[in-house]
Order: sequence, then structure tokens, then C-alpha cells
Amino acid sequence: MKAEINVIDNKIGIMRIGDVDYISLTDLARYADAEEPRLPIRDWMRNKEVISFLGLWESMNNKNFKGGEFATFKNEAGSNKFKMSPQKLVK
Repeated sequence: MKAEINVIDNKIGIMRIGDVDYISLTDLARYADAEEPRLPIRDWMRNKEVISFLGLWESMNNKNFKGGEFATFKNEAGSNKFKMSPQKLVK
């Protein structure tokens, strides 16, 4: 089921899968940069604490999580050369 909420005059998509609600990160990022919502997401995903959180979440919820490969991301996170995207994380 797909729904939406309004946050400060911005529509944010919500998708329910089973009994869990998922909020659209892209819709939230449009609030920060309407023309290039991928940029706030990219910047957020460079943060070492965010990468640590994502790794913990994946290890708890994804039986196919590749912790060894993820360790490389975690070690590089926060450096100037580190770049991350949702697509890269999924791969």
C-alpha cells in the first residue's frame, strides 16, 4: 500500500510492506534540494556514522549481507575520496 504525508508543504511518500512503513528518502531529500535530490542523499551517505548504522541494520535484517565487503566501505567512510549511493550500497 502506498500513501503520503505532508511535511511543511512537501509530499513524502510512504510505502507499507507487511506491517512495516518505509518513508521515501528521495522525497525527504527533495526538501533539501528540489532540483538534485541525489546530492543530499550522497552527502548523507558519506558520513561514517550513517555507514555504521546501515551496516548494523543490514547485518540484522539481510540474510545475504556481505559483512566482509561492507567493512571496506566502513573503513573508507568519512574520507574525502569516499563516495556512496544507494545503488552502490545495494551492489
